[in-house]
Amino acid sequence: MRKILLLLMISLTLSINAEAKHKKQPKVNNIIYMIGDGMGLCHVSMMQLEGKYAPTAFDKAQNIALIKTHSSNNRVTDSAAAGTALACGYKTNNSTLGQTPDGTHVESIMAKAEKQNYASGLVVTCYLQHATPAAFYAHVKSRGENDEITKWFYKSDIDVAFGGGMKYFKRVIENENKDFNKEIAKMGYTLHTDMKDIKSAPSEGKVLGVYGDGYLPYARTGERDNYLAEATAKSLEILTNNVKNQKKKGFVLMVEGSLIDGESHSRNPEGILAETRDFANAIDVAMKYADNHPGTLVVICADHETGGLSIPSNKTDFTLPESGIGYAFGTSSHTATMVPVYLYGTGAEAINGIMENSDLSWELQELLGVGNRAKDTAATEAQKK
Repeated sequence: MRKILLLLMISLTLSINAEAKHKKQPKVNNIIYMIGDGMGLCHVSMMQLEGKYAPTAFDKAQNIALIKTHSSNNRVTDSAAAGTALACGYKTNNSTLGQTPDGTHVESIMAKAEKQNYASGLVVTCYLQHATPAAFYAHVKSRGENDEITKWFYKSDIDVAFGGGMKYFKRVIENENKDFNKEIAKMGYTLHTDMKDIKSAPSEGKVLGVYGDGYLPYARTGERDNYLAEATAKSLEILTNNVKNQKKKGFVLMVEGSLIDGESHSRNPEGILAETRDFANAIDVAMKYADNHPGTLVVICADHETGGLSIPSNKTDFTLPESGIGYAFGTSSHTATMVPVYLYGTGAEAINGIMENSDLSWELQELLGVGNRAKDTAATEAQKK
C-alpha cells in the first residue's frame, strides 16, 4: 500500500510540475534571431569602451546565457557548422550546411516555421548564399556549393531576403536558358536592387533585395550607410504585414552582422568597431519592435569568436589613475571560446546558463512551438535506418 501511495504521490508531483511549467511557458509568436559573425565578448566590450560606457543595445538585454561553439569534427568551428547548429539544432562537420555528418538533412527553425504557417526572412551584409544564411534553408556537404545553395533558396518559402549574391541568383537561372527577371517574378518575388533606398522596397509580399555579387561594402567605408538597420526595419514591416494580411501565426527573421568576422580575420580594430556598432543599430531596431509587439523574442548571439581579441592594460602599475588599454589579437582565425547570448522581449527569461549552440536552437524552436527535440531527433534517427 505504501508503495502504491508513493507512486501516486510521485505521479501527482510530476503532473503538477509539468502543468506549472506549461503555464509558465511564454507565448512567443515572433523570433528575431541576430547573429554577429565572429563576435565575441571582447568585440562588445570594445564598443562599450570606445563609447565611454554610454548605454548600448547589448546593455538592454534582459537575460544572458553562454554557448559552446565546437563542431562535430573540430574544437574550432567554422560558420557553416555553427550556423547549422544555431539554425537546426544539430552539430555537424565544418563546411557542412543543413545536414548531419552522415548526410541526413535536418530542417532549420525557419523551415519548420514556414511549414506551420509562419512568415520568414533573412537580412545579411554578406551574400545570401554564405554559410550563416544558407544554414537556414540549404542542405549541402560543402558551403562552397553556391549554385546548389541557390537552388535550395529557390525551393524555400522565404518571404523576404536582403543581401548580396546576384551572380549566383542569376547564374542558376540563366544556365537553364531562362530569363532571370521573369523567373524571379514567377516565384512571386519583387526584386529590389537599390541598397541606398531600402525604404522604397515593397511593404508586403515576397521581396528579394540583392545588392551586388558578393559581400556588401564594409561599414568603415561609409558606402553601406545605415543599410543593416534599415533592412531590418523594412523586413519587420514586410513580415508584420504578411502575418496580418495572410493570417500567419508569426515570423522568424534572421539578421546577421556578417562582416564583423571579416574585420576580425584582418585584425582591424577600427573595422571591428564600425561593424559592431552597425550591428548594434540593427539590434536597437529589433528591440524597439519587440517593445511595440508583445510576443516577440530578440536573440543576439555569435556563431563563434574570431581573432582571439583581448583588451589588455598598457601598464602593470594599477596604482596609476589610468593604465591605458590596447587591442591584441591571438590569431587571424577563429577561436574555441564560448560566446554570449543576449535575450530581450517575450521569453527572455526562459533561456539560461551554459549550453551547446545546438541547444539554443531547440530552446527557440520549442518556445515558438515549431519543434520538439525528442520527437524531431527520433524522426531524424529513423531516416538513417
